[in-house]
Amino acid sequence: MNLVRVIRHSCVGLALLVGGWALLPPNGSASPHSGTSPRRNARLTLRVMPGPFYAPGITPGGVGTPNRAFADVCAAYEQLHPDVAIAIEPSLGAVREYLVTQLSAGKAPDIVMVNVEDVWADVHKGWYVPLDEYLEQPNPYCKPGQPGSLKWWDQFKYQAISRAKTAPDGKMYCITYDMVETGIFYNKAIFRQLGLAIPRTWDEFETIMSTLRAAGYTPIQMLATLYVDWAVDLFLDQLYYDILPGIDLHQDPVREVYLQGYLDYDEICFLFDRGFFTRHDPRYRELWQLIRRFRQFANKDIVSEDMLRAFITQRAAMLWSASPLCYRLAADPDIGFDWGVFYLPRFTTNTSPFASDVDMCVIGGAGVQYEVTSSAYADTGNPATSPRLAQVIDFLRFLTAPENYEKIVNEHPLMIPNIIGVPVLPLMQPFAEILQRRYTTTKWCYTFDLQFLDIISRTLPLYLDDHITLEELLSWQERNLAAARHRFARRKHIDFAPLQRRWDELAGVRATMQGLPSPPPP
Repeated sequence: MNLVRVIRHSCVGLALLVGGWALLPPNGSASPHSGTSPRRNARLTLRVMPGPFYAPGITPGGVGTPNRAFADVCAAYEQLHPDVAIAIEPSLGAVREYLVTQLSAGKAPDIVMVNVEDVWADVHKGWYVPLDEYLEQPNPYCKPGQPGSLKWWDQFKYQAISRAKTAPDGKMYCITYDMVETGIFYNKAIFRQLGLAIPRTWDEFETIMSTLRAAGYTPIQMLATLYVDWAVDLFLDQLYYDILPGIDLHQDPVREVYLQGYLDYDEICFLFDRGFFTRHDPRYRELWQLIRRFRQFANKDIVSEDMLRAFITQRAAMLWSASPLCYRLAADPDIGFDWGVFYLPRFTTNTSPFASDVDMCVIGGAGVQYEVTSSAYADTGNPATSPRLAQVIDFLRFLTAPENYEKIVNEHPLMIPNIIGVPVLPLMQPFAEILQRRYTTTKWCYTFDLQFLDIISRTLPLYLDDHITLEELLSWQERNLAAARHRFARRKHIDFAPLQRRWDELAGVRATMQGLPSPPPP
């Protein structure tokens, strides 16, 4: 497996992470929508990019039967609307670089699947349609009395996570179609053999990994991209959570209910100017040191190794992956051991003096996220008067009707349903329980843009494998954040005055806190 980047909610990255995803060419066993042209006599053709988990013809995990439910639902919609055709984009997902090119040219699909954090960076360009007014309207495909029959919003089970995807500009650009979460997959036989139990704290977790290593096992399989993404988010939350009351400077009245204490890019820019997330910030320094300490328990090659193989062959006792891997493991007849899933345990003050000593937060949450692009109103150039856009929204609502939704999401046990009344498949139940936790403090590497992400992705592996020192890493990260702060302050026209007022108001709160950064030199 050669995985360059794992994006937390990107189905492309997760699909590669769990291994064995096969895209079949259109043939008799695949859906008639898989790579074929839409009906020629249709008045209107809608282009849809469902993403790799649901795209017709893809065989999840390389085992079992190819997907066909999404195509079947599309065919049912066409029967209801004979003058409409649905064209499914035959790709593995909405790769950002591809989308930026298509959106710039006005040729993007009408509905795309992309992490909404990427959308936020481009909302000022007018590429995406805010969905707020549509979510407040009824879904005509819900029966009277069903959730959604009065407001489309009411259909969504995980309200906190779904509504938390509201952009910093206060608008909602995505439909959170389902949920995904990460977890530690572990070999129960190895744990029994060594008398190990599921850890309750990070200290116990490190003891278990030390025991596994002494017994000749690779304690945990990891990739560099997981350190860049998942580990940074969890570790940062563990180290900063207890000081959020003094540094969370903006509480949007809508978003704060769901994103409690979340730090947006404008807050991070402001805090950076005051020494946070720099070499002067002891918690920031601790973040990278703890990630480096964690790295010692993983496989030697974190760049290109097939990390699933070592787990299946029982050379590795644990594997950090996401819910779609459950299907791959459960469906493989050659796996000769029992496996289970647990979530990462909390830091204690023994782990770090800056530990908040709270349970690890959710870093999964929204899985497949569907956005509507400006291509959807290309007929009139105005969303308010576009019949085409109205049809696109109608199709999205059809996809969330419970009887259609269940066919798609539960075709294979990969994701957790986000529509009320749709059952959770047994393999997904552990992840559904994890999703009851609070949401993360930030999605650090997706706070800004691709340039910010790429520099983190290049420098952190060098540090983890001792090619650069901690001081060199901090220097790179500080320059990276300074450049991102400059770009976003100019591009987004950040108004720092309200943040300054709130900062001054919270001075008394911060006065009681330990481990705050020293002021940066003038």
